[in-house]
Amino acid sequence: MKRILSIFTLLVSASVILNAKVELPPVFADNMVLQQQTDAALWGKAEPDAKVVITTTWAKDKVTVTADADGKWFARVATPAAGGPYEITFNDGDKVTLKNVLIGEVWICSGQSNMQQQMKGYKGQPTDGSAECIITAKPSVPIRSCNFKRTRTLELQDTCAATWYEHTPEGVSEASAVAYFFAKRLHEVLGVPVGVINVSWGGTPIEAWMSKELLDKEFPGEFDMKPYETGVWPEKNPHKVPGCLYNGMLGTLDPYTAKGFLWYQGCDNRRRFEQYKKLQPAFVEMLREEWGNDRMPFYFTQIAPYKYDGGDNRTAGYMMWAQAQTLELIPYSGMATTHDAGEFDCIHPANKKDVADRLAYLALANDYGVKGFDAKAPVPASFEFRDGKAYVHFDCGTMGLSPINMELEGFEVAGEDKVFHPAKAMVRKDCKSIRVYSPEVADPVAVRYGMKNWSEATLYNCFGIPASPFRSDNWE
Repeated sequence: MKRILSIFTLLVSASVILNAKVELPPVFADNMVLQQQTDAALWGKAEPDAKVVITTTWAKDKVTVTADADGKWFARVATPAAGGPYEITFNDGDKVTLKNVLIGEVWICSGQSNMQQQMKGYKGQPTDGSAECIITAKPSVPIRSCNFKRTRTLELQDTCAATWYEHTPEGVSEASAVAYFFAKRLHEVLGVPVGVINVSWGGTPIEAWMSKELLDKEFPGEFDMKPYETGVWPEKNPHKVPGCLYNGMLGTLDPYTAKGFLWYQGCDNRRRFEQYKKLQPAFVEMLREEWGNDRMPFYFTQIAPYKYDGGDNRTAGYMMWAQAQTLELIPYSGMATTHDAGEFDCIHPANKKDVADRLAYLALANDYGVKGFDAKAPVPASFEFRDGKAYVHFDCGTMGLSPINMELEGFEVAGEDKVFHPAKAMVRKDCKSIRVYSPEVADPVAVRYGMKNWSEATLYNCFGIPASPFRSDNWE
């Protein structure tokens, strides 16, 4: 009898091996969201040369793919208009079924600690409005969030551990605050399911999120690539190694079908602001090439005002202006300004909602056809110096700048001596430009606004979006 049982056990084991279940990356799981009205990408592993049949409860037609010699397979499945919940079944002789799948709008959210910060906040560093959002969360609200596990590697991985959360108190608590408030605003306006995928890690430079191949090609010799030669991680800040987070996290998500990208990063690069003006456009070009969409929206957030190296130090201001300058270099992009959404004593401001709303305004205006307001932050288009004054002309939307009839603080002008003095500014009658002057500078040749690590915002558009800090000069 024992012999018979042993033979039966071996036969069952062999059967399991021969009919192994399809393996899916963790990002494909119960509670996930797929982008609506697209050919959504799906992929995974099976036995070599096995046929994988994909069935969905929203369509009659099945999709069949064949795994390659390594067992890898890739498919695209047509998705309907927003709705759900649905199920997706993968069958190679043994079924795997994903349940409670929604179809809606998907956004990939990445960056460093201010994107990583969850609704529950960091210890001693809260998120404004979190308690209300957490305790009132209901699973019936079709907002889902996915968190990728922080993973660094020197070789590109196939998968990264990830978890999808429903809209429950526990799920909302774990969600990225910026990503969640963005999703909440989109759902409120569009009335469709929204999924946000959070792929972030605090204290990381942009080059850690870029592929080694891109860095070697476009920025040769600019970064320390020794870990790739030696296989040895640096003892200090190994998560900053160029390419290591692309390898372990972001690259594993390619090409999960999404509407666009949200990016909140830059603090770690602030002392290299000139280099960043080249890095960010190259990063976006890489994303769009790998996702196969050269018009994929990319909306980013300026770094938060903070004392950094001292409140009067200027590196943060320089960085914010460098970020604003990338707008001209990145088509189909937009920027959420943060000049009024920082904290002098905390690098992780509690106000994440205003930043998320500004990202949502850009998406709603540019990608979802919502009209009647100016979503773009005011950014200088040109500078003019005459009659002892500086004139700054803005790209600021139809309703223009505000407030009018008030002297505005935070401005500086300098003459040929390159010494800056505090100046007054006023919005002109056209509401598209400002006049800046100082009695201490008879003939100004340069003008600045917000060029410090910490300063107060005074200039806005008519919808409460602050103007970007700026400078007309390129002096150190």
